[in-house]
Amino acid sequence: MGLNHPRDLAAWRDWQQSRHRLRRLRHAVRPAGGPQVERFVLTTYDTEPRLLVAVDSASPTNHAALVEPLRHLELPVAVLSPGPPPELPGRTPLSSAEVGTDVPVALRGLTAVLSLGHHLPRGEVAQHWASVLGVTSVVVQHGALTPHAPPLPQGARLLAWSDVDADFWRSGRSDVEHEAVGSQLLWGAAGRRADGTGLRLTYLGQMHAAELSRGRLVTAAAAHCRSHDAVYRPHPSETDRLSRLVHGAYRRSGIEVDGSTPLAGLDGPVVSVFSTGVLEAAAQGRDAWVDFPRPPAWLVEFWERYGMHRLGTTSTPAPSRPATEPARRIAEIVTAAAS
Repeated sequence: MGLNHPRDLAAWRDWQQSRHRLRRLRHAVRPAGGPQVERFVLTTYDTEPRLLVAVDSASPTNHAALVEPLRHLELPVAVLSPGPPPELPGRTPLSSAEVGTDVPVALRGLTAVLSLGHHLPRGEVAQHWASVLGVTSVVVQHGALTPHAPPLPQGARLLAWSDVDADFWRSGRSDVEHEAVGSQLLWGAAGRRADGTGLRLTYLGQMHAAELSRGRLVTAAAAHCRSHDAVYRPHPSETDRLSRLVHGAYRRSGIEVDGSTPLAGLDGPVVSVFSTGVLEAAAQGRDAWVDFPRPPAWLVEFWERYGMHRLGTTSTPAPSRPATEPARRIAEIVTAAAS
């Protein structure tokens, strides 16, 4: 099994947009301030940046994949972000300004680009600049992969969690080389060992996920929480009106909804459909399972590929830990690519 769209980014975007018909219709009928305009803020930390890091989100997974490696880098760096850049320890911004999609003069000495791929706005622009300048494009895996993941940029160098994940994401493509470096996210989780014995079960919500219908996700979560007296923890992306209405319905039916505790702050056992949080909990030594009624074949394959155990069986084992911290290894590879 591999990606549904291993090469065609436009086809992947069409699929993704088709999963949000109601949202598109609502905006068409009642626009809120017009269409959203993407912002591209370029922050330089040196006079001649050699590495550009494309940051599209401030999420923990993005931070682990793209920002943590910068702690081990001595290269001159620039960051492309939708707003203020992430804080980089030991680095002071030299300049910060909005830019267009043409290659900025400040990046003419660029030798490498680091991103999560070209499916998000900042990553897409950074990939375009890498193509124009003829420099190396390094893509870091930041989360677990389903067949609905976006395709990789042409000619990218992939730094994957494992060889298995790399083969899955490449899906037979020969233009993408890879190296397995492990997951900085899971490495960090393993350093926060927790003993959640006897604590209440938390259901990690995923109503934002496009891979499964929202109706099935909502129904499965409610049934599970009622059957196992579990607390429902909304995904940070569950901020739209429909999600809030569902949270209210959960509360009225007696399900506790806790949106205040960050994932890293949980101590007890967890269960989810296919959240990376299951692997994070397992890395911490906590009980963790997956559960979903009548799972499609791709979901069963996903559980097997990541070693996630279904509820009612033994807990998901902790993921294997590489000998070298992934962020450090990523920094080494990026430094070599930018030389």
